[in-house]
Amino acid sequence: MRIKDVIDCLEELAPMAYAEDFDNTGLLTGHKNTKVKGILVTHDTLEEVVDEAIQKDCNLIISFHPIIFSGLKKFNGNSYVERTVIKAIRYDIAIFAIHTALDNAFNGVNATLCDVLELSNRSILVPQRETVKKLLTFVPKDRADTVRDALFRAGAGSIGNYDNCSFNLEGTGTFCGNENSNPVIGERGTTRYEPETQIGVTFPKHLERKIMNALLSSHPYEEVAYEITTLENYNQHIGIGMIGELSEPMEDRKFLLHIKTKMQLSCIRHSGLLHKKIKKVAVLGGSGAFAISNAKNAGADVFITGDVKYHEFYKAEKQMIIADIGHYESEQYTKNLLFEHLTKKIHNFAPALPGGKVVLSECNTNSIKYL
Repeated sequence: MRIKDVIDCLEELAPMAYAEDFDNTGLLTGHKNTKVKGILVTHDTLEEVVDEAIQKDCNLIISFHPIIFSGLKKFNGNSYVERTVIKAIRYDIAIFAIHTALDNAFNGVNATLCDVLELSNRSILVPQRETVKKLLTFVPKDRADTVRDALFRAGAGSIGNYDNCSFNLEGTGTFCGNENSNPVIGERGTTRYEPETQIGVTFPKHLERKIMNALLSSHPYEEVAYEITTLENYNQHIGIGMIGELSEPMEDRKFLLHIKTKMQLSCIRHSGLLHKKIKKVAVLGGSGAFAISNAKNAGADVFITGDVKYHEFYKAEKQMIIADIGHYESEQYTKNLLFEHLTKKIHNFAPALPGGKVVLSECNTNSIKYL
């Protein structure tokens, strides 16, 4: 098993195509073709985490947060970032960070929060735009089923709870091959009028290469006519934050205590209680104050996130409760999610990775302490 195989496993959970532009996700140190001896899964990659990887004979660290976020101009060991990267390179340890790709995944960071808080009827709080693409292609009528089915198998035509979605128009295509052409239908130098089917399908952008391979390998023409456009549509299955519902409404103070127990918190910072029942709950792991208006517009009774500033609590406008449970605390189960996903997937590669060696880091990397 090589590092690229592990990355492929992670892409199944959280395609890197949906990471935010400002982020620094992916393979930060190391080479994708390196053989994997062991995998250490952590929330943050710090120097003590690299030491743990060395001790446990793991040459790949899968980290939620990237240790390198902005550009580094020097490697003198003058900062914790430089020291961590220098040690990882010295001991030939690769570091892969998944961060906002997992934030935006439907079964990622925020789904885990919903699991812990027992929320159902979930939907994305802030859906991404321009992540859905549309393919139009033109196929001889008698080969339309073959091409359409190939596109479906590659992942095209999925819309929400429906698969194999397409729109088809019948028409007449014309073409005339030059002296260098080798037409499958008709003769070079002669204009051909061919009954054709226009097939239209949508697909998620991370599948574009796979969709194109399916199209070109199944289409009978020497030159394949097609159009790909990026749609403005919101993607209801990709985006940051989630909103869900409690099975039974709870008094607001009781619900805050419920959060405290479930998330194993020492404290919660929150806006004023509204003395009403809590039913609809929005969550956003990490720094989520930017989505306060999204939570209000979605009708949330409570918005749970981290890193809320003093004046941002006023934005609750007595319409909902803002509950700041802490940045690390709101993401604390993320490394468990990654560990469980990789353990299940890596097992399929045994004995390529003896024992399916995936290790959950024992380091608590929370930078904030409470007295």
